[in-house]
Amino acid sequence: MLTPTRTLLCVFGLGLALSLSVGAQDEHANDPHYVAAGFFDLHVCHWPDRPLFFMAIFSTAQFAEIASVEVFDAHHKVLGALNLQQFETTKNKLGQDKRVFISYFDVTTGAPDGWYTANITLRDGTVFTARDLVQIQRLALPSGFQPANHAQLGAPPSELLWDAIPGARYFQVTIRDAWANNQRIYRSPFLSEPHLTLPQDLLRRGGSYTWRVHARDVNEDKELGDFNLGALGPVLDFSVAP
Repeated sequence: MLTPTRTLLCVFGLGLALSLSVGAQDEHANDPHYVAAGFFDLHVCHWPDRPLFFMAIFSTAQFAEIASVEVFDAHHKVLGALNLQQFETTKNKLGQDKRVFISYFDVTTGAPDGWYTANITLRDGTVFTARDLVQIQRLALPSGFQPANHAQLGAPPSELLWDAIPGARYFQVTIRDAWANNQRIYRSPFLSEPHLTLPQDLLRRGGSYTWRVHARDVNEDKELGDFNLGALGPVLDFSVAP
């Protein structure tokens, strides 16, 4: 009988019968965000319309087996439980359906730095513990945008620009078509500089578009996770003359 809160190495050593490939286990060896049941991460988020908050994420192809995911701060105080009814669906590297559970928690005054943990409990009672190193700071919001908000342009722009942000090493831009129910038409790869060269023919004359910049401090760090600090800029819009 397994005891609760097995670490990643113990889980792999016991060879539990969850359907992750050996290659996937090897790929994430010594990364405490990964357990045999899935991947846990916690981000410190700065958005323009709310106080600083935690975004907790747990992604798994074993979603039918998950009973609960409870998050604890570095002092082992309960931060909250993920809402398992709130998720996005995508595919993992093996082409399997995967659910990404996302919940938000307040960053309270005096919230500690350190290793935050998630206890992932399966329906059979097995518990896994994943860990994420959290350093609580506030990454500045993106600003200094070109084209400026509400700009009316004579021709489609060739690039989008914004100011550099101290501590931000990566940026990602999302563009939506305002005339197509605000449908997303482009999401950039991670950018190491504060500008995006737009794909040719992405934007058209007579169009109206919105765009938004997300900044992060790191990308896929074995201690800090996908990222530790994130900042989201406001929704900006511009139109292009016919």
